[in-house]
Amino acid sequence: MAKRDFYDILGVQKNATDDDLKKAYRKMAMKYHPDRNPNNADAEAKFKEAKEAYEMLTDPKKRSAYDRYGHAGVDPNMGAGGGGGAGGFNDFSDAFGDIFGDIFGGRAGGGGGSRQSQMYRGSDLKYNMEITLEQAAKGFDTQIRVPVWDNCGTCSGSGAKPGTKPETCSTCGGSGAVRMTQGFFSVQQTCPKCHGTGKMIPHPCHDCEGLGRKKTNKTLEVKVPAGIDDGMRIRLSGKGEPGVNGGPAGDLYVEVHLKEHSVFQRDGDDLHCEMPISFAAAALGGTIEVPTLGGKASFDIPEGTQTGKTFRLRGKGIKGVRSSYPGDLFCHIVVETPVRLSERQKELLKEFELSCTADGDKHSPRAKGWMDKVKDFFG
Repeated sequence: MAKRDFYDILGVQKNATDDDLKKAYRKMAMKYHPDRNPNNADAEAKFKEAKEAYEMLTDPKKRSAYDRYGHAGVDPNMGAGGGGGAGGFNDFSDAFGDIFGDIFGGRAGGGGGSRQSQMYRGSDLKYNMEITLEQAAKGFDTQIRVPVWDNCGTCSGSGAKPGTKPETCSTCGGSGAVRMTQGFFSVQQTCPKCHGTGKMIPHPCHDCEGLGRKKTNKTLEVKVPAGIDDGMRIRLSGKGEPGVNGGPAGDLYVEVHLKEHSVFQRDGDDLHCEMPISFAAAALGGTIEVPTLGGKASFDIPEGTQTGKTFRLRGKGIKGVRSSYPGDLFCHIVVETPVRLSERQKELLKEFELSCTADGDKHSPRAKGWMDKVKDFFG
């Protein structure tokens, strides 16, 4: 029976790269692997066929010979370029290592040699900090206490009782991995005894019970920059949980939340506030004082100021963390209606109202405009 073209078997073009070959082979191996198709002779045959094609095409010498002479170029009986080049085998092992990991949930080793114990970076931590608007505007230094996992001081993080030390795992010889056989394939998996650390602790530390870490409260210095806004984070590098097997520590992120302010509302670098003024002050105009984060400021309001009028005080806001200039303060005028009037005050207001009515509607331009719109609405 004539052998099929290697490129056709893998479903790739003749100019396929090694990466293309690897992807194509992984796809076929996942589909036809004998462990996924027990007692299926056809699937096993296709798997062996794909394996042979991949081994041949990932060896540069064999691929060159195959491209020139076809199957005769790689048939050892024909003497045109067969043989077991190491390059092809290693490439096959690397590809199959990925495949076996997909099938069985592990990572297969590509060849001989021991695997070093794997290092893991420590977890990042988050700390929520509430601050006032004044603190956010000026910035400040503070201390926080954070519950973290830290290296055990008794065993210095080794997990072993003082005076002893961890021993090399007898199962994996310190590599953290063991070689296992699945059918006719040999693969490397995490050692079940030491869980990949390569070490065993026959005499665990009493303080940390062999973990090498303990839960503790750590006091840290935090510098809160001026202008920080709600939701921003301050990163404390290396202040998270310690790493595993000598891996680097994680980071601590301090997330800032602004408390509600009694006077101001913040919008980026700008501040907003409502400014209640009396009926008389709104009608007559004049100078009024307003609070700012830096003290007091004053501005003039014209006669006849209405509720909702906004006055802008430049540079009286907050200078943000990344800003070159401070924002502005926006004062929103609210004309306050008098309450709990005395009889005399009521009489004066009635006299005032009559005097305004006698002059027509020139004192209430907004009311006149609104009434005109109502008349137009009802035709």
